[in-house]
Amino acid sequence: MNEKIFDILEYDRIRQMLEKFATSNPGCELCRRLMPEVEIETINRLMNETTAARERIRHKGKPSFAKVTNLSSILDRLEKGNSLSAGDLLRVYDLLDAASKAKDYGCREIPEEEKDLLDSKFNQLSPLKKVQEEIKRCVRNDNDLFDTASPGLEKVRKKIKNTEDSIQGQLRTLVSGKYRPYLSDTFISQKNGAYCLAVKYACRNKVSGTVQSQSGTGGTVFIEPTSVAKASAELQDLQYQEKIEIAIVLGDLSDMVKAQLKYVRKNYDILTTLDFIFAKAGFSESYNGTAPTFNTKKFIKLNQARHPLLDPEKVVPTTLELGGEYDMLVITGPNTGGKTLTMKNVGTMTLMGQSGLHIPAAEGSELSVFKEVFADIGDEQSIAQSLSTFSAHMTNIIKILNVADKDSLVLIDELGSGTDPAEGAALAVAILSRLHKCGIRTLATTHYVQIKNFALATEGVQNACCEFDVETLSPTYRLMIGAVGASNAFAISKRLGLEDALIDDAKAYLASEQDAG
Repeated sequence: MNEKIFDILEYDRIRQMLEKFATSNPGCELCRRLMPEVEIETINRLMNETTAARERIRHKGKPSFAKVTNLSSILDRLEKGNSLSAGDLLRVYDLLDAASKAKDYGCREIPEEEKDLLDSKFNQLSPLKKVQEEIKRCVRNDNDLFDTASPGLEKVRKKIKNTEDSIQGQLRTLVSGKYRPYLSDTFISQKNGAYCLAVKYACRNKVSGTVQSQSGTGGTVFIEPTSVAKASAELQDLQYQEKIEIAIVLGDLSDMVKAQLKYVRKNYDILTTLDFIFAKAGFSESYNGTAPTFNTKKFIKLNQARHPLLDPEKVVPTTLELGGEYDMLVITGPNTGGKTLTMKNVGTMTLMGQSGLHIPAAEGSELSVFKEVFADIGDEQSIAQSLSTFSAHMTNIIKILNVADKDSLVLIDELGSGTDPAEGAALAVAILSRLHKCGIRTLATTHYVQIKNFALATEGVQNACCEFDVETLSPTYRLMIGAVGASNAFAISKRLGLEDALIDDAKAYLASEQDAG
């Protein structure tokens, strides 16, 4: 679909709302990339997945996929023959643990229960228990392995500990003995990998050893005593051996994961998809959504549809049909009466449904598959392109006329406005007539009488209006199919206190103008 429709209908806000219901970073990424589909088989599958997930949430609660992190780069490195770090392996463990929990969640308590579209996804998960257990046995945290990860590592670490204990024992003897008067501090510190004493600068020649560092003030030098130098060299050699043993363990674990790479990737893809599906189901719960049925007849039926970006406590639901007895709906009435919102609602429901999202509407709603949704709403182009409002709208409408076909849904707001009313109305009628003859499903808003009359006189075109309460001087936002909207200027003026005589004069003037016309 054209990208502009997503801006006009604020579809990014729908994506952002959906993203809040995903629990993993990869799942959030899929939410950000949500797009409408144009094949009815795909749409029905996606819709049924959302419905199945919502039903599972109702029975078993919502599963969490929070441990699933973005593993793409890690798995790519592994495939190229690189070993994984301890942190990388823990991410793999988290993935497999998530797969294990998801598989348990997906299991049917009663085997004879009716299956849904998610069963196959849960069944394809491979927790790889042996890989999980080995990573858990060996990896302590992101930066370290357990001593028992391998016999070689355990052996060398015992030697390291014994050597460190020996060095520190010797140093403690020196600290409490002959070197005590020369020290600025009794703490034993490590500098450049060597165990050192903190010696007063003036006494540096009193302590036999190698200067490894100096304090910032210069008052203290850190000296590795000669008496522990040999043991320190042995320690460094042992630490090098430790790195080799760690590399061997990480290599073995990496090889184990690589041998199951196909299943690891599959787990990653399935869990990410499941998070996305359950995000759609959770999103549906938040607005009490329903699954519309889809057709290819270009027929739309909305029952009590509520725009998802508006406060559900305040929004007035929309009920309408398009594509049955009429393929064009002309909505009339005052500018603040909700005409544009009604039109946007139809477009938004279409995009949501074709993306596999439930829609905020009552049961029995029906949508059709449109390959394109075009809209001319507002004057977003005029400022950017330094065009008049009329020129901006007309430029956009010309583009729509050039590409729209029977597989398109067209939404046009205040067609023909921004220029001479008579010419604007004439153009509007001509444009709507063209769209109607091409069989293109169209919603248009207007306040022109000529367009209302066109709808009244043309088969397959229907008028509708947004109701206005003269008593409260405010729109009710309720859509009335088959009714023609009025400006209500006389009624509003009377309600506000304008003299009856002036209103009568105005009515007489209008009548004479219409008679003259």
